[in-house]
Formats: sequence, structure tokens, C-alpha cells
Amino acid sequence: MLLSNTKGSIPLYSQIKSFIVERITRGDWVPGEVIPSEMQLAQQLNVSQGTVRKAITELVENNVLIRRQGRGTFVAVHNNDRALFHFFHIVNNSGKKVLPECKTLTCRRKRASARQIAELKLEDGAQVIYIERIRSLDNLPTIFEIIMLPTSLFGDLGRPQINELPNTLYELYETQYGITIHRAEEQLRAVVASDNEASLLGLKPGAPLLQIERIALTLDGTPVELRISRCNTAKHYYQNTVF
Repeated sequence: MLLSNTKGSIPLYSQIKSFIVERITRGDWVPGEVIPSEMQLAQQLNVSQGTVRKAITELVENNVLIRRQGRGTFVAVHNNDRALFHFFHIVNNSGKKVLPECKTLTCRRKRASARQIAELKLEDGAQVIYIERIRSLDNLPTIFEIIMLPTSLFGDLGRPQINELPNTLYELYETQYGITIHRAEEQLRAVVASDNEASLLGLKPGAPLLQIERIALTLDGTPVELRISRCNTAKHYYQNTVF
């Protein structure tokens, strides 16, 4: 990668961020692996160590990298803690966040709808892996989820013999399929429970639910998951911190 410091060009630290992101996207540096030190990168790219530090700091703030005191800087890994605090925003009325327990209702392959093709940028006629599950918080069924994934990215997932899914899907995506979710775009709206959703969540049909629609993307911006979560907020609410 050639860095340019000509007037009006992209700032050097942004070019360094792009360089690091490209290496991670290509798989040169995989989740859990330490990247070269700031000094090594500065020497390799012929820039100041401070410029490298600024680029790395922004990637740490964006949860792409993780600094570990005395050990170096690592590519972020999906684990239960990261999934809980970075991607899950439902807390109980006391403000406590806990990782939900999940029960898979169905995991199968089906022809993608027009919306799924548009949201996941699929070709016409593509298939998706279609997952339905219930997520329980504090032993109370609270969230009904529908998750749709491109079959082209997830191997045997959704085949008849592969129906058991772990509690944390993002960790599965990363460890089994080499796909790391780095950011998500969400839309929230109020909806009412269908008869099926009401039965699954122990509610009356027509009860109010919070719907969260999420598109999950990889580091290079590729959409790999469409998720629709319908949440009973009688004892829980959505919490997000804005910086």
C-alpha cells in the first residue's frame, strides 16, 4: 500500500485505517491474532508512530481492534461478552443486561424473497437460511426472532442434519465460517403480536411489541444477516448509549 501526503489527499491516518481493515478483510490478520506493533507499522508505512496510533485508536473505538496492556493490539473476537455488550441492547427494568438463552424453532433453507434479495444484495433466485428462535431473559420468553442469511456464505447451515444452533450466533459465524460481524444498522418500531407470536411469548394476540430490524455487516460493509426481533417490553426495554 502506498501512502500519499499530497495536499488535499485522504489523511494519512485514514489511509492507515484502510490498510489495516484491508488486511483483516483479506484474512491476513484473523480474529484473535496480534497485529504488528505501532513502531513496526510506522516503519513499514514510513509514517510517524503517532499517526499509526491515531488510526489504531479509532479502530479500537469501533471495536475492530482490542488493546491488551503489555500484550499488544489484537483483531477483535466475537465471544459472549462482546456479543452481549456491543450488539445486544435489551435490559430488564432494573437496567441489568444479561445474555439471553435461545431455543431454535426452525432452521432451514428457502427461496429468498424480494426484500431479502434487496437487503442482503443477493442474486435473483438465491436461497437464504431461515431461522426462527425464542430468546428468554430471566427465564421469561421475551423475544421472537427471525434471522435470514445468504446460503452462499454459510456452508451446511440450514441443512436437515444441521439444526442445532449455539446461543451466540455471531461467534458461530466467526469460528465456523470465517465471517465476522463488525457493525449493524437497526430500525425500531412499535408492532402488535400475531397469534403465533403471542402464543410463543405468553401474551394476548395484539399485545404491543418492540420490533428491531437489523442488517449486520462485515468489516468491508457486506450485508450478511437480516434479523427481525420482536420483543415483549413489559419487563424489559431497549437501551443504547450515544457518544
